[in-house]
Amino acid sequence: MLTPITYHDGAVELIDQTGLPHEVVTLTISDYRQLADAIREMKIRGAPAIGIAAAYGVVLGIQAVTDESELDQHFEVVIETLKTMRPTAVNLFWALDRMTQVFRDHKKMGLPNLKEKLLEEAKRIHAEDIEANKRIGRFGAELLPDGATVLTHCNTGGLATGGYGTALGVIRAAWEAGKLAKVLVDETRPRLQGARLTAWELEQDGIPFELITDSMAGAFLAKGEVDAVIVGADRIARNGDTANKIGTYSLGVLAHYHEIPFYVAAPVSTIDPTIVDGSGIPIEERNPNEVTDIQGARIAPEDIKVRNPAFDVTPAALITAIVTEKGVLRAPYNKVIENVLHF
Repeated sequence: MLTPITYHDGAVELIDQTGLPHEVVTLTISDYRQLADAIREMKIRGAPAIGIAAAYGVVLGIQAVTDESELDQHFEVVIETLKTMRPTAVNLFWALDRMTQVFRDHKKMGLPNLKEKLLEEAKRIHAEDIEANKRIGRFGAELLPDGATVLTHCNTGGLATGGYGTALGVIRAAWEAGKLAKVLVDETRPRLQGARLTAWELEQDGIPFELITDSMAGAFLAKGEVDAVIVGADRIARNGDTANKIGTYSLGVLAHYHEIPFYVAAPVSTIDPTIVDGSGIPIEERNPNEVTDIQGARIAPEDIKVRNPAFDVTPAALITAIVTEKGVLRAPYNKVIENVLHF
């Protein structure tokens, strides 16, 4: 099973996803600041994977502490450094909150014990994510008809998670169950996670797929060539509004118009009960060069104005169901989310 990140002998090893599909390079990182940079530079990306990386980042940060009198101050610096890397993916903050609770519970029991407990929690977060993905896959596959053609956006597979995948996990489970005919893969501009990463994962697994540009999706939906749209999520508000990779909202509108099921697949850690609706979800704006350049080659005139929001918000009214490890959630999302999270 593909996993983009592992911890071994005091260091984090991760696949540098900026090199895929042409190069499979594994980075070995022993400093939390380097790991924070890897998150910011999208060497590791995908909401669940970012959360796992952040948890291991805390482990790396506290490993370097030898003087207990500096522990509280250093821990705060580590947490604040990691928090600032990606603002939209709530899994980052969720994982850091879990690590903070472990820190508070064990910081007075000595540094060796604290370091051990933090590593245990990071590994637990990682293992829980893999198991959640497999459950999401099983629940989601049941929603698909036999011989389904599924359209997906961005990358939501092993590379974006602890392993197996969320939306791509549903696709994997459907393929394993003999229910899947093929996948239509949006290229996902501007960083091409569909073309570079999802296509690479599907090819590795031998799952049939066809790569399309984002602007082609409506044409395939109109021709009746798509049985379901399945996407991931970076943050889900308590009313079901969902932030995901830019271009997801357009797919939601198209699927709704053509009466095609539109599914969101994500672990419950992606639900943020502090956000009432999608208007409160922070949307990261990234470097304009991602739009004006492709793989380092300039495609646009110099000195032009560029907008580059990395995510958009799909209203809950366009979402057929949210597939989680705790089951399939359907509207009214406010009520079912409250029941699932018990807040």
